[in-house]
Amino acid sequence: MTAGPWRERVEAVDWDGVRSGLDDVGCALTGPLLSPQEAAEIAALYPDGSRFRSTIDMARYRFGEGQYRYFAEPYPDAVDALKSALYPKLLPIARDWWTRLGRDTPWPNDFGEWLQRCHAAGQTKSTAILLRYGAGDWNALHRDLYGELVFPLQVVVNLNDPGVDHTGGEFLLYEQRPRAQSRGTAVVIPHGHGLVFTTRDRPVRSARGWSAAPVRHGVSVVRSGVRFTLGLVFHDAA
Repeated sequence: MTAGPWRERVEAVDWDGVRSGLDDVGCALTGPLLSPQEAAEIAALYPDGSRFRSTIDMARYRFGEGQYRYFAEPYPDAVDALKSALYPKLLPIARDWWTRLGRDTPWPNDFGEWLQRCHAAGQTKSTAILLRYGAGDWNALHRDLYGELVFPLQVVVNLNDPGVDHTGGEFLLYEQRPRAQSRGTAVVIPHGHGLVFTTRDRPVRSARGWSAAPVRHGVSVVRSGVRFTLGLVFHDAA
């Protein structure tokens, strides 16, 4: 695996701004992680079944409408490099969140070591996802947990140009706030940019200090065109 330009792009992210956005609303844009050409090359892999371990038809499982595929390993260079570069940037935020909630922080400094722990616990399946939405497709609100060992942050990268390649298909975040009405956030992710968001829940201020607010995410209806996205989950699946 080569670091290529991807590590430099991750280093260039305003991580203080990402932390602030995550604390405010549970998600935050990173800026560009993939060039338009790189995004197109990843999206173009979708028809090649040999690159994937599993294909999910969302309507069959009542997850929404559309389809997604789990990459088989080895991942494309860009996917491998982005996961490795993003993990150490997300790790301090994850540890801070879980400390606020009085939870153990089981994630080591080294990403490879964390994946080894997942595998030792029986979570051996790859979790990088390539999602395809056509007109009328959508993704139901959900959480990407996959097993007992969970990393609390993940990243989705838009592989198309919103308003040009597709309309609609906004990223949705739905947060159940303690002793308050729920809050929804919709985000248009620019071409090649990433969005960091919480996998399961996040700490929010409450009368007793910090409480865990459950969070789910999804995608609004794509009104026209085709939308491809790359999902980067930082734990493997059981």
